[in-house]
Amino acid sequence: MQEDKIYEYAVIRLVPKVEREEFFNIGLIMFSKKEKFIRVEYYLCPDKFRLMHSKLDYEDIIQNLESFQKIATGNKEGGPIAQLEIPERFRWLTAVRSSVVQTSRPHPGKSKDLEKTFGKLFEELVR
Repeated sequence: MQEDKIYEYAVIRLVPKVEREEFFNIGLIMFSKKEKFIRVEYYLCPDKFRLMHSKLDYEDIIQNLESFQKIATGNKEGGPIAQLEIPERFRWLTAVRSSVVQTSRPHPGKSKDLEKTFGKLFEELVR
């Protein structure tokens, strides 16, 4: 029988007007130290984005989210933070910030299949 793997995840949120603290979920970060696993995926619906009546630029937000992915995967284009160990990258990605792209606090969990759990959480929390 396959052993449970401990993981943490955080939801990536778009906060168009930081002062109003209104947001909607646009992505997910999952991390497992023991499994040396980190994954970031996002989905920013253009229609939902337009409904926010924001002065934000859609392409700027996509670039920001792509940076999250580059950091998570250790891509050199992600800069010096992308070269850190996986736990440090996860902590940096989930650090409290007052920008338009923020994350929830990390939440713990157990899973026998991290990829399957990631997909399920992504569908439930983002799509």
